[in-house]
Amino acid sequence: MNRLQSTLLALTVTITISGCTTNEMGIAAGIDLLKAATISDAQVKAMATQAAKEYDAKNQIAPAGNKYAERLKRITSNLKTPINLPLNFKVYLTDDINAFAMANGTVRVYSGLMDLMNDQELMFVMGHEIGHVYFKHSKQAYRMAYATQAARKGAASVGGTTGAIATGALGGLAEKLVHAQFSQSDETQADGFGLKILKLNGVDPHAAVSALEKLGGGNSSIFSSHPGSKERAEAIRRQI
Repeated sequence: MNRLQSTLLALTVTITISGCTTNEMGIAAGIDLLKAATISDAQVKAMATQAAKEYDAKNQIAPAGNKYAERLKRITSNLKTPINLPLNFKVYLTDDINAFAMANGTVRVYSGLMDLMNDQELMFVMGHEIGHVYFKHSKQAYRMAYATQAARKGAASVGGTTGAIATGALGGLAEKLVHAQFSQSDETQADGFGLKILKLNGVDPHAAVSALEKLGGGNSSIFSSHPGSKERAEAIRRQI
């Protein structure tokens, strides 16, 4: 059992001892903490499928024949990756600068990002996002989603005013995953994976540098959730 699992299990016990589990909301809080601590890879994939379905329904997907869809198809049709997971690529037609990948192989790219990047840079960004899945960083996001829900339910169970919010806390699971915050170590690992994708596909690794430099400023979704882009670009430049 790792440190996160031990901490979450300890929180479950604490909620129980404190009396929070004497009502329905408190029991639910304890259950959510236990789920966060013991969630399996299969469960993560199942939730990713549900979250992807939810997010796809909220966004306009580029149809076949659309210029963005055709460009993405060209980039990914023969994409070589070391990940043993079928990848499903689609474009969201929005000016936002973002991309994300989920544990079930969902990879979504925003048209705003495609406008900003050339094909090689875009390949690196997608490789970076797939890297978070490969290293199971996204699994922590699921755990945190459950832990957050448990905290809200725990507060509601002892007379707080967050009951209505708590009951729907996982309703925005897709949002939590798309905008998940990763540690600097996680970002470095994902950058290395993105760089590996470029090398596997015979692409100039300097595309990773220019991609990160383009993400190193501005007010975009991917910038807000991927801090230190300029510093990471310099680190990759030194590696090259």
